[in-house]
Amino acid sequence: MRVLVTGGAGFIGSALVRHIVENTEYQVLNFDKLTYAGTLTSLSSVAASPRYRFKQGDVCDERAVRAAIEDFRPDVITHLAAESHVDRSIDGPGAFIQTNIVGTYTMLTAALEYWRRLDGERRSSFRFHHISTDEVFGSLGETGYFTEATAYDPRSPYSASKAGSDHLVSAWGHTFGLPVLITNCSNNYGPYHFPEKLIPLMIVKALSGEPLPVYGSGTNIRDWLFVEDHVRALQCVFEKGVPGQTYNVGGNSERRNIDVVNTVCDILDRLQPRADSRSYRDQIVYVADRPGHDQRYAIDASKIASELGWEPIETFESGIEKTVVWYLGNRAWWEEILERSEAAERRGLGG
Repeated sequence: MRVLVTGGAGFIGSALVRHIVENTEYQVLNFDKLTYAGTLTSLSSVAASPRYRFKQGDVCDERAVRAAIEDFRPDVITHLAAESHVDRSIDGPGAFIQTNIVGTYTMLTAALEYWRRLDGERRSSFRFHHISTDEVFGSLGETGYFTEATAYDPRSPYSASKAGSDHLVSAWGHTFGLPVLITNCSNNYGPYHFPEKLIPLMIVKALSGEPLPVYGSGTNIRDWLFVEDHVRALQCVFEKGVPGQTYNVGGNSERRNIDVVNTVCDILDRLQPRADSRSYRDQIVYVADRPGHDQRYAIDASKIASELGWEPIETFESGIEKTVVWYLGNRAWWEEILERSEAAERRGLGG
């Protein structure tokens, strides 16, 4: 099988590329623009594999997309390339509209043209797999879960742009017959996570002795999914999923943001204590909340479990331990990112 991964130098994309190269015999093409969050060092463990290749390109560039598809001749396109940071979408929505909506349209147009020229088994087995987020469903109350039938209710420029891309993919399936798959996942975490997101940001700020900023009262709830569990789900879906179907992917790990930060602090207290013997919890500060901050997300992943046989391996406790250990052992990876970018800077104040 030949798998084209857009955004393969990003967090989830690089995890998927590593997983495929290390656990299958598939050929992989990583098509990535290498924006601020694209990091080829995340792929150093597989870069020398003869089954891996990299092509720098923008999903909004129709000519580059078509050339990559025609050259590689994929059996599966897994579309992960996206602007994904909610705070950045508040400061600059335009990039999210361009990449997430126009880029998805460009990918669909090229994929449809390519698929229509395939013959026989290659045509019937081809899949366009679009990877999305649970944020398209809006905010939950104290109870209930997002299911595949939940109505869309995006609240941020980011989630609105992803909702738009989901609808485009669904429309290309219904209108043109393109064999599409959509997955909506909960919050990912794990190794190689760009240090602007909550968990890696808390780790690197804690180790630097800086304040640990928690939005609002810290009571917003997310369902956390270890990235290596997620990419196993993605492989499961593009191998066994039914075209036209959507599958929710969650980690069964709801946690308040403040509890996530406290857990990170407690693990660091144990593995790398502060020189003054105080807890890293003492560095926690509460800051102005993000505009339109959704209160709770929680995924019902029973469909992918019952129909495709996937379920998460990691608990939040085991996954967060592995994550903190990885960041402690890979300072060079994230310190280089912090040196060349402003990943740890506060964004999304809405004013």
